[in-house]
Amino acid sequence: MSDPTEDLQGKVALSCRILAMEGLVQDILGHVSARTPGRDEMWIRCRSEDEQGVRYTTVDAVRKVDFDGNGADLKSRYQVPNELPIHGEIFKNRESVGCVIHAHPKEALICGIAGLEFRPIFGAYNIPATRMAIDGIPIFERSYLVNRAELAAPLIEAMGEKNICVMKGHGITVTGKTIEEATVRALNFNTLARVTLQVAHTGRRAPDITAQDIERLPDLGSTFNDLWVWRYYLKKLHEEDRR
Repeated sequence: MSDPTEDLQGKVALSCRILAMEGLVQDILGHVSARTPGRDEMWIRCRSEDEQGVRYTTVDAVRKVDFDGNGADLKSRYQVPNELPIHGEIFKNRESVGCVIHAHPKEALICGIAGLEFRPIFGAYNIPATRMAIDGIPIFERSYLVNRAELAAPLIEAMGEKNICVMKGHGITVTGKTIEEATVRALNFNTLARVTLQVAHTGRRAPDITAQDIERLPDLGSTFNDLWVWRYYLKKLHEEDRR
């Protein structure tokens, strides 16, 4: 009988490829995981001797392990990410999280290093990104490799209950209830970081949008904000892979 969670395995691979296509991860760095419902396990992108980069992640590279990175599914062939504790420790501490993404988008990296503040300087252009800025983006001030559980604890503390955290001099960690939600959230934050950096390059300080305009920004729902956007990037990925 097939594993009913294998759909998650395929979506993790697709998320990796979409994030790489959009420049949030480069070469072999960056990883995505998804919680296995009802179990202390996750599907996570791994590496093997056949590694060709995140942009070319295959379903076979996504393996099932426990939250500490152990599992027969590795088959003595696959290696879990060095920073697996980012994923495992978040899953242990936040039961509502179904997907964790760790990526290295350039604009977010520069914004974090430069200490640029993520503010609601645009509105309907990208409502989810605007709401991120309104809610506030936590910053994890350390730049070390999160390769042990005790090193993940300060990151989780800095992140709190937020769904995105900028890791200064390192990258970002993003969570979501689903793979689609977390992936689109990472892409929306990348828009916020890119615009923040581009405005900083002008040498002028952009004003926040008004409270009245913020009040008029609707919640368009998860179908509009997540599912349809996910489908767009799946189509784009398919078209690019056909070239």
